[in-house]
This record gives sequence, C-alpha cells and structure tokens, in this order.
Amino acid sequence: MKVFIRKNYDEMSRYAAEIIVDLIKTKPNCVIGLATGGTPIGTYRELADFHRKGLDMSKVKTFNLDEYLGIGIDMKKSYESDQSYARFMYEELFKHVNIKKENIHIPNGLSKNPDKFCQWYEDEIKKAGGIDLQILGIGGNGHWAFNEPGASLYSRTRVEPLTKQTLDDNYDAFYKKAGIKRDKMPHFAITMGIGTILEARNLLMIANGKKKAKVVARALEGSVTSQVTASAIQLHSGESMVVLDKEASTELKNIEHYKHVEKILSIRSKNNQKISSDSSTV
Repeated sequence: MKVFIRKNYDEMSRYAAEIIVDLIKTKPNCVIGLATGGTPIGTYRELADFHRKGLDMSKVKTFNLDEYLGIGIDMKKSYESDQSYARFMYEELFKHVNIKKENIHIPNGLSKNPDKFCQWYEDEIKKAGGIDLQILGIGGNGHWAFNEPGASLYSRTRVEPLTKQTLDDNYDAFYKKAGIKRDKMPHFAITMGIGTILEARNLLMIANGKKKAKVVARALEGSVTSQVTASAIQLHSGESMVVLDKEASTELKNIEHYKHVEKILSIRSKNNQKISSDSSTV
C-alpha cells in the first residue's frame, strides 16, 4: 500500500486524476470502478479538464460502486432531476467526457428483482475482464461503498441496509439542500461487496478533511475488521494507492515512512526513465 499526502483538496484531486489518466493512456480500453460522494468531485473535474485537453475516454468502461434502492434513472434514456447516484455521476463526470453510454454501468435502484440484478452486475464485471482500477472514498464510519460496519469482507454485490450515521451524512450532503424530508430518503442500497472490490487489480482510495483523519488512520493502520470495512485495503493483493490531503493524514502514525517511500519511488522512477532514455540512444 502506497500513501501519498498532498497539501490540500485541489492537489489531492489532481494527483488522483493523474493516476487515472496514466492508466487510460496505458490501456485505453481499461475498466474503472467509480465512486460517488463529495470527495471524488474534484477528481472528476480534473478528469474532465484532461478530456478537454485531448484525453480520449471513448473506450473506457465504468462500473459504479452503489446506488440507492428505490430511485435511479435509465442511463440509456434520459436524466431526470433526482437524488440518485446515476444523476450525480452524469452531472459530475459523464456529461463532461466522452465515455460511451453503453460502457457505463451503475446499479439499478429501480430493479424489480434486486437480488437477480446484483448477480447480473457481478457477471457483467467478469465479462468486462474485471476492474483495472477501483476508485474509493471512505465513509464517516469507515465504510467502502455501502458496506456498512459488520459487512462481510468476502461480500459480493447485494442489497444492504444503511446505518443511521450513513443516513445522516448523506442527508446533509444531498437531501437536505434539495428540500427532501429525512424520512423520505432511501434506507437501503445496492452496493458492490468488499470481496468484489478486492478483486480489482488496483485500488485508489481518496480522502480529505480533518473529519476523516481518525477513520483513515483506523483503516490504514488499525486492525483489519468488518467494523471498518475500508480496513480491507490491507488485504488487497494488487496495487493499493491512497491519496490524502494534509488534514486527512493528521492521525497517521507512520506518516514519515509514507513520505520516505514516495521520495525513493520518485528517485527510482527518474532513474528508470534515464536508463530508458540512454538505452534508446545506443
């Protein structure tokens, strides 16, 4: 696991976007797992900026982590004004880049048979060749997607009841400003499971702000536990990257080690580039 700490939210967002852009340039038909919430908005805006400057995303396939049960939109038809995560993704990313609609996958919160849909979603991920890079945030109670405390670390895509803390956080972030009463917001969601997430070849977790500092430290440096499902990042067998702003890093105990690792990785990368350049002239 590599941890990269940036001065502020803007620098964190830019760095995270650069990681995604490097993947797209290396593998234009890559499969990217997308997250919602306030944290990735800056990263998506940076990706839109890269697209305006020439980044082609037409071959990219995407799979979103989650969606509220009972709301949603048909990605192949129209976008209605609602609080769905599909609507969020359209507003914050999809309408600004050239990802094809047929390559966009978001859990269907309006499915008449959610359990059957969840199995279909798992099958679609496998059919696409698996996820190359999964973008992740972290909830106030340490959850990934809607894998609430107590969710199995082997879980798959399924319907999950939401905790009071998640409901409160999401109400303040999305529903309150829309004038929707708290008791009218969904209490269940379709979510990609922890086991599904860990099968992604690369993970990119981003977090910002002082209020996330303690839970970030628990996830990265505490025990691996289903009570903090984001702690499963410690079990990931592939490349795991964590990008934080300075405030979100303040509770980390190994912060000097993370900075040292980034420094020596940078030196190694520069040396490899020099070797490659020298070899090309032979």
